[in-house]
Amino acid sequence: MEVKNFAVWDYVVFVALLIISSGIGVFFAIKERKKATSSEFLVGGRQMSFGPVALSLSASFMSAVTVLGTPSDVYRFGASFILFFIAYAFVIIVTSELFLPVFYRSGITSTYEYLQLRFNKTVRYAATVTYIVQTILYAGVVVYAPALALNQVTGFDLWGSVFATGIVCTFYCTLGGLKAVVWTDAFQMIVMIVGFLSVLIQGSAHAGGIYNVFEQSANGSRLYIFDFDVDPLRRHTFWTISVGGTFTWLGVYGVNQSTIQRCISCKTEKHAKLALYFNLLGLWIILLCAVFSGLIMYAYFKDCDPWTSGIISAPDQLMPYFVMEIFATMPGLPGLFVACAFSGTLSTVAASINALATVAFEDFIKICFPHVSDKLSTWISKGLCILFGVMCTSMAVAASLMGGVIQAALSIHGMCGGPMLGLFFLGILFPFVNWKGALGGLLIGLTLSFWVAIGAFIYPAPDSKTWPLPLSTDQCVQSNMTASVLLELSRRPAIADTWYSLSYLYYSAVGCLGCIIAGIIISFITGYQRGKDIQPLLIRPVCNLFCFWSKKYKTLCWCGVQHESDTEQENLEIDSTWKKGAESVLHNGLRGESPIHIPGYDPKNQSYNNMAFENITHF
Repeated sequence: MEVKNFAVWDYVVFVALLIISSGIGVFFAIKERKKATSSEFLVGGRQMSFGPVALSLSASFMSAVTVLGTPSDVYRFGASFILFFIAYAFVIIVTSELFLPVFYRSGITSTYEYLQLRFNKTVRYAATVTYIVQTILYAGVVVYAPALALNQVTGFDLWGSVFATGIVCTFYCTLGGLKAVVWTDAFQMIVMIVGFLSVLIQGSAHAGGIYNVFEQSANGSRLYIFDFDVDPLRRHTFWTISVGGTFTWLGVYGVNQSTIQRCISCKTEKHAKLALYFNLLGLWIILLCAVFSGLIMYAYFKDCDPWTSGIISAPDQLMPYFVMEIFATMPGLPGLFVACAFSGTLSTVAASINALATVAFEDFIKICFPHVSDKLSTWISKGLCILFGVMCTSMAVAASLMGGVIQAALSIHGMCGGPMLGLFFLGILFPFVNWKGALGGLLIGLTLSFWVAIGAFIYPAPDSKTWPLPLSTDQCVQSNMTASVLLELSRRPAIADTWYSLSYLYYSAVGCLGCIIAGIIISFITGYQRGKDIQPLLIRPVCNLFCFWSKKYKTLCWCGVQHESDTEQENLEIDSTWKKGAESVLHNGLRGESPIHIPGYDPKNQSYNNMAFENITHF
C-alpha cells in the first residue's frame, strides 16, 4: 500500500500528547518529592477522588486495542460487538458489590495479599506469577497496536515507535507513580474521545450522512446484532458476548491488580464504588464510538474493501487507512487520531507497569526485606517500574505474531484471567475451600484455558464459524487482489472442530469454571476448611440474598463463618485497640485469636476510608 505521510501539524498534535503526558509525570515528581514513601508512590497515599480514577480506569482498559481492533471487528463481522454493553454492566456491578468491599476493607495493597490471608503464601505466589505473565503478554499487544498504526499512517519505523511508546510510559510512571498514571490517564481519556468524535463527524460526512450509514450497514447485514444461537463454537453471538464477555472482563476488572490498586487508592469505599460506576459510563461511550466508527467505515468502503483488494495487508490497518482517507486535506487531524490510539496505549501500559511494580514490591521485595526504609522502598519501586517497562516493551515483538489485536488481547485475558477469577471466587464465595483446593483449582483452570487457546492457535476454527460477512471489491480502481486458496489440513484431529473451535470469549469461562469445580472437589477430598478459622471480613455472604427468609439456612450456607457475631458495625468502628488490630490484619493474616476491629469504618458516612491504613504505614 502507498504510505501517506504526516504533515507538520500532525506531528505537532502528536508530539504535544507526548510532552503533556511526560509533563504530568514531572509535575507529580516535583510536587510529591517530600512524600517519598512506597505507599505514596504505588497507591497515591490512598487519598484519590473518584473522578480522575474513573477516567483512568476507562482509559486503561479501552486501549489502542479498542481504538484499532473494535472498528475493524465491526467492519468485518457486524455490530454485535455492541452487546459488550451488557457484559460491562454486569462486570461493574459484580466488581463493586462483591470484590471491592472485600479488598478495600482488608487494607491490602496487592490484590494477591488477600490470597495469603484467605489461604497461604503458596497460593499467593502462584497467583502473583500468573498475573505478571498475563500483564506482560497483554502489554506487548497494546504496545504493538499503535506502533502498527503509526507505521501504516506515517511510514515511521515500526520498532522505533514501539520503543518510543515504552520509553514515554516508563518515564512518567517512574517519575510520578500512581498519581501521575491516574491524572495522565484522565487527560488521555479526553484525547481518545475527541479523536473518536473527529472520526465520527468527518467519516459520517464522507459516507453520506448517518442515515446512509445505517442503511448501508443494514443492507450489508452489519446491524444483525441479536443472534441467539447457543452454539459455543460461533465466534460472536448474544451468548458468547454477554456471558463469555462477562467472564473475560470480570477477570480484568474484578480481580486485576491494575483495577483494584486504583480503587483502593480512593479516600473512601464510597469513592471507589463511584469510580467504578462512572467508569462504566466511560466504557459505554468508548464502545459506542468504536462500534459506530466500524459502521461508518463499512459504509465508506462498501464497494471497495481495502483488505480483500490487497490495498492493506491486515484488518487492523483498516482504521488508520480510513483516517488518512477522510482527513487527506485536513492537516492535524490524522495526528489527532494517532494521538487517540497512542493515548490508549500510554494509559494501559503505564497502569500495567505501575501494577506490576506494586505486586513485585508487595509480594516479593517487602516479604524478603520487611524492614526496608521508606526512601529505599521508593527507589526500589521506581527501579521495578523501569524493569517492567523494558519487559513490556520487549514483549511487543511477540505480539506481532498473534494476529488480530482485539482477539489476541481478549484471548490473553481469558487464558490467565479466567482461572484467576475462579481462584478469587473460591476464596470469597466458598468458605469450605482450603488452600489445596485453591492451588489445585488454579492449576487445572490454567491448564484447561491454555489447552483450548493454544489448540485454537495451532488449529484455527472452521471458516463457517469465523468467516467475515460479505465484503465487496467491485469498484476498486486498481485491484491488487490475490486469490487465496484455503488449504484443508489432511490430518486435522477431530478435537480441532469442537474443543479447539470454542469461541475465544469462552476461554475465561472455561478457566474460571474449571478452577471452581476442581477447587471444590479437591477441598472435599483433602478435608474442607473449617468456617470458624476464617475471618468474616474475607468472605462475602451472598447466600443472604437467596436465603433471606431463613436465618437457619443463611447460617448453614456460611459454613461456620461468624458473620453475625453481634452486629457488624460494632466490629467496624475504630477504637483504642485499632493499631493492634490493624497490625494483625496486615501482618498476621487476619488470623489473630482476639477479635479484630476492621480499620477505617466511618459510622457517620456509613463508608470506609483509608486514613487508618495510612496511619498504620508509619506505625
